[in-house]
Amino acid sequence: MAIAPPDNGTPPDPAHPRNGFDRFFEITARGSTPGREIRGGLATFFTMAYIVVLNPLILGGAVDGDGKKLAIPALAAATALVAGVMTILMGVVGRFPIAMAAGLGVNALVAYEIAPQMTWADAMGLVVIEGLIIAVLVLTGLRTAVFRAVPTQLKTAIGVGIGLFLTIIGLVNAGFVRRIPDAANTTVPVGLGINGEIVSWPLLVFVVGLLVTIVLVVRRVRGAILIGILASTVLAIVVEAVAHVGPSFVNGQANPKGWALNVPELPKKLVDVPDLSLLGNFNVLDSWTRVGWLVPLMFVFTVLITDFFDTMGTMVAIGQEGSMLDEHGVPPRAKEILLVDSLAAAAGGAASVSSNTSYIESAAGVAEGARTGVANLVTGALFLLAMFLAPLSLVVPFEAASTALVVVGFLMMTAVRTIDWTDYEIAIPAFLTIALMPFTYSISNGIGAGLITFVLVKVARGKAREVHPLLYGVAALFVLYFLRGPIESVVL
Repeated sequence: MAIAPPDNGTPPDPAHPRNGFDRFFEITARGSTPGREIRGGLATFFTMAYIVVLNPLILGGAVDGDGKKLAIPALAAATALVAGVMTILMGVVGRFPIAMAAGLGVNALVAYEIAPQMTWADAMGLVVIEGLIIAVLVLTGLRTAVFRAVPTQLKTAIGVGIGLFLTIIGLVNAGFVRRIPDAANTTVPVGLGINGEIVSWPLLVFVVGLLVTIVLVVRRVRGAILIGILASTVLAIVVEAVAHVGPSFVNGQANPKGWALNVPELPKKLVDVPDLSLLGNFNVLDSWTRVGWLVPLMFVFTVLITDFFDTMGTMVAIGQEGSMLDEHGVPPRAKEILLVDSLAAAAGGAASVSSNTSYIESAAGVAEGARTGVANLVTGALFLLAMFLAPLSLVVPFEAASTALVVVGFLMMTAVRTIDWTDYEIAIPAFLTIALMPFTYSISNGIGAGLITFVLVKVARGKAREVHPLLYGVAALFVLYFLRGPIESVVL
């Protein structure tokens, strides 16, 4: 759903592309303009630039089986490099406005479950293997076939669930929703702000920024989401200069009233030389001899399932947000999109920054009008610049960037009206898909629960033939995915 009119106030004519660049990226054909694409690329970057900081903190905070750590500066540079290159590749090959970067969740799995049982090089080698396996599945047509086999209304539910997932990510990252410290002694696990109140400057900045963004969106202001991020950041810089709030952690101690992720201060140093020493530091064979075949196999399977279906959900959500899906709920150039995503997983392992995947934050760019890969060129270029301008990328706090995630969550939620809630055979799987994504903080968990339930309900109603044969296999794989803990405890 676009929230802004074309730059010149009149709809572009899809039949008459302006030039070869326009024709290649189908800018006019998709009803977009270069201005929209640039704004979309900027909005996407600002909503996901945090990964350049967060990924090094996650990976750099863990030790491998030999007790070694990865250098945080090198992780930051490699994170930005792979994100930039693969985002641009997605733009050129997939020609779809989905940006790529190190996947959250997968990086924690690599850091705290895989690496401690082997070396960092071995762990990243497993990520490379997983990416190559998915690439083979794409080239053989299996990944695309599974994507097409999912019912259209269930695909819609995936997009809606991701919208709610984005919303809770934004609210939690901004500190508007927080875990209650004594949650073990109460039936309420989360609450508003700090002890149910808005009592910190960062939280106030988020609330003001969100309200400003909502007003801009309602008034159909061009660049509303991007303006909201920038305005919130400027306000945050002013507040920090006056109130000296500081970070959310000081010397290892929590500061609930501090800024999340980044302290919004203008950096003293704008340019720095990137450390790319981690590139190529992976090994695809040693892990199998060090810990046996079962542990690596289970890790590869877990990461593969997560990457496989997270991307499918993201692709649907982005296409749905931009009205770019066909009657079967499939975006243009689906095979190319999935192939680049698979290669990004392998590239992330090869660069020691964990599997790279499609980012749902790209929806912020689509909400700004992005419809083509041109937005990716902008986002990718900014990631490459971030290698050298890392200090500048540390200015935007979560409280400023999260405003976009909440608004985009609303825009994606509007598609819920197209689901037939009177048909329980699709409504119940759709409901579980939507509900479990935000409540379990996982796109894959929502998709898995929805598909398993869909197959079960159809069989129970005597309509087994209405289920695509591939979905039986997928449902079985998800059963193994959900039961992998008990399986490992029995076999290992």
